[in-house]
Amino acid sequence: MRYGHSVESVRRAEAALMARVPEGALMQRAAAGLAGAGADLLGRVYGARLAVLVGSGANGGDALFAAARLLRRGAAATAVLLAPERAYAEGLSAFRSAGGRVAAAEEGARVVARADLVLDGVTGIGGRGGLRPQAAELAAAAADGPAAVLAVDLPSGVDADTGEVHGPAVRADATVTFGTYKPALLIDPAAQYAGALRLVDIGLGGDLGAPELEALQHADAAALLPRPTGESDKYRRGVVGVAAGSERYPGAAVLAVSGALRGGAGAVRYAGPGGTAVLARHPETLVSPGSPRSAGRVQAWVVGPGLGDTSDARTAVDDALASDVPILVDADGLRLLTPEAVKRRTAATVLTPHAGEAAALLGWAREDVEGRRLHAVRELAARFGATVLLKGSTTLVADPDPGRPVRVNPTGTAWLATAGSGDVLSGLTGSLLAAGLAPQDAASLGAYLHGLSARLTPTPLTALDLADSLPSAWHNLLP
Repeated sequence: MRYGHSVESVRRAEAALMARVPEGALMQRAAAGLAGAGADLLGRVYGARLAVLVGSGANGGDALFAAARLLRRGAAATAVLLAPERAYAEGLSAFRSAGGRVAAAEEGARVVARADLVLDGVTGIGGRGGLRPQAAELAAAAADGPAAVLAVDLPSGVDADTGEVHGPAVRADATVTFGTYKPALLIDPAAQYAGALRLVDIGLGGDLGAPELEALQHADAAALLPRPTGESDKYRRGVVGVAAGSERYPGAAVLAVSGALRGGAGAVRYAGPGGTAVLARHPETLVSPGSPRSAGRVQAWVVGPGLGDTSDARTAVDDALASDVPILVDADGLRLLTPEAVKRRTAATVLTPHAGEAAALLGWAREDVEGRRLHAVRELAARFGATVLLKGSTTLVADPDPGRPVRVNPTGTAWLATAGSGDVLSGLTGSLLAAGLAPQDAASLGAYLHGLSARLTPTPLTALDLADSLPSAWHNLLP
């Protein structure tokens, strides 16, 4: 698992560790890791030119100490001091002793334009609200120049705890972060500024406490996969019900069932008007033309994709909500929900909105959801008392228990922005619920498999292509 911790947790852990190790040890560990990453980006250190953007405090100190290490390997370096009177004194002394040159902020754009590598040590995890004008000018020069940009702990100008970006920020080609990942490195829009990530262990270890975020890795996803045993039959493996599609949107039924059939449950019951299309594509489906109430026993329901806004749609949602099994609500079904109806349920509920649907549920503007994803998913989970999978360039999964970390999905590609891909995800995740996974695990694994399938599918992909690649994604995870 990859973990992300809040600024408060990081600072508390650093203070605890600094009380046990020699003075300056943490900064030297960070500088060594940063210098190594810089050398890797350069390829050849000797003769390379570095521009070191230095703000106040320890972040600038890390950059200066790392640059001093690269100077001793034959690089040339110029430090651009944005707050000369508050630059980290010991780091600046080490930098000068190693042969580094110091420049005022007014010279910064010219220094950056001549560099092979830019070290961004402007603000780090303490920054809030975007860069100030001089720093913003240097960030723009770095973005326009030929040099690779390496951020120190975090791209300057992004909010470490939330992943929000309020104003100008550094766009890095790579970021070296220390001790643990910061939420902004894993959540858009800030994650788009971070580039490739490298985590340097500086010894924070058990002092960090509980994470704010966690992201499944390959082994974690593999461990969650439901697997049949010798005693399994289709009913013991779980039966998932799908209430989707309408005369206007018959394809949604096919796509949701396609995902469900590849999600680990033993059988799929379909309830709705799209039975003919579903059977033509998937004859193994158990089809009922009525509402969920008349479809037979299931271990989980998927309701919403392509239902439309008719009285039949309302009946399907109400029937699913009245059931005593976990349900997943997506698409049209989300418009027919109230927080009170969800909170009355005794079984788990999973909601899978995209940003527009989340905005409607919250009464926000869509751009507010996209800019404040972490806050949005937590607010939805709290308001509805449900597990929420917020789809988007960063897919987040929040448990209704605020004490549990939000999960960040690390897989996927931009090609998933295609009609029907969300219907496949709904069926897949509902099937994982029916197979017995806990709601946050089912949603997290569904998103992981969905994204992995997209990576394995030739592009441009369609939603049916995506569903057809799901078995390959499963086999990719298996030992």
